[in-house]
Amino acid sequence: MNSKITILGAGESGTGAAILAKKQGFEVFVSDAAHISDKYKNLLNSHNIAFEEGSHSFDKVLESSEIIKSPGVPNSAKIIIEAKAKGISVISEIEFASRFTNAKIIGITGSNGKTTTTLLTYHLFKEAGYRVGLAGNIGNSFSMQVAEKDFDWFVIELSSFQLDDIKSFTPYISVILNITPDHLDRYNNSFSEYAEAKFNIIGKENHTEHLIYCADDPSLVELVQKYESELKTT
Repeated sequence: MNSKITILGAGESGTGAAILAKKQGFEVFVSDAAHISDKYKNLLNSHNIAFEEGSHSFDKVLESSEIIKSPGVPNSAKIIIEAKAKGISVISEIEFASRFTNAKIIGITGSNGKTTTTLLTYHLFKEAGYRVGLAGNIGNSFSMQVAEKDFDWFVIELSSFQLDDIKSFTPYISVILNITPDHLDRYNNSFSEYAEAKFNIIGKENHTEHLIYCADDPSLVELVQKYESELKTT
């Protein structure tokens, strides 16, 4: 069985995923079409992880059993299109890291206010004495923390880009603050597609135990109503 995992993108998200994959025993290759910063090169080298920068070697990447896509890599990228055409699983770093932790997750998304709400929630849990990690679109990547820390809870800030390529990732508590037009160039200039990406936070194979959302947002309420038969809402 092919156990090679390729990570596309070598920033905070991709490097964290590479280190976690290496610790889990996978053959790991990192490919970044741009320049990799010295900080992340040093981390990859220290873990004996092979990488390339400046372009993607399609033959190497497409030998993988699974590809972990950093949030900055769009689904319209040629390498992603070819990988999916070959039937290679393409997932997000958030999806990958969630496979290797039993911690309960509070996932927070929205067009505005994510960072403030995430930091406040983390602060409250930490001050209350919980063993809690802060991850996602803020600070250290989720994968890096799963690889190096042991927490009972994670509070994760989630952008739409991080929610695009999930399959089984399901927060225990999902929070959607608001949805307003943003990043529409990544979603075919469609607000509906962007909103659907945000709503991936409730999970696909399973569904979140609790959903907290803003009932003053008509678009959000409409989506909640669409999925309400599958949810326990709070």
